[in-house]
Amino acid sequence: VLAEGPAADAAREAGADLVGMADLIETISKGELDFDVLLATPPAMPKLAKLGKVLGPKGLMPSPKAGTVSTSPADAVKEFKAGKLEFRCDKQGIVHVPLGKCDFTEEALQGNLAAVAQTIEKNRPSGCKGKLWISATLSSTMGPAIKLDVSALKAFTPEAPAA
Repeated sequence: VLAEGPAADAAREAGADLVGMADLIETISKGELDFDVLLATPPAMPKLAKLGKVLGPKGLMPSPKAGTVSTSPADAVKEFKAGKLEFRCDKQGIVHVPLGKCDFTEEALQGNLAAVAQTIEKNRPSGCKGKLWISATLSSTMGPAIKLDVSALKAFTPEAPAA
């Protein structure tokens, strides 16, 4: 979290892993990006502009549209720690969503896949006519893609873990 003063203290109390301003900007400019989400307060944005070339290609640049620029960083930290995700849709209408990391359990990944599929279906655009799902594919960042059966995905409900 890029914040100073009371906002930084509030973010720290909310459970932020890294909090700072000048020191954190310096660390990021060296190329050390050991975080998943970068949150910022509005006063930090002009200082962050010079890091656009480092953060932009990795999708880490804070923006108000994504909810990563906030006047109350404590609330934003709580939301992202609880699992808030940003959906991205490219010009062809392809939705890009991170489902998890390689160290997640199979059950956690299945639950995330089901939750993402249900959320996309629930938030279907009002102007969308016809088939919403044409195809579905899973892939790791640098790995091969695996095509999913769309009808099986729609009917998919993750198994409850055995107690």
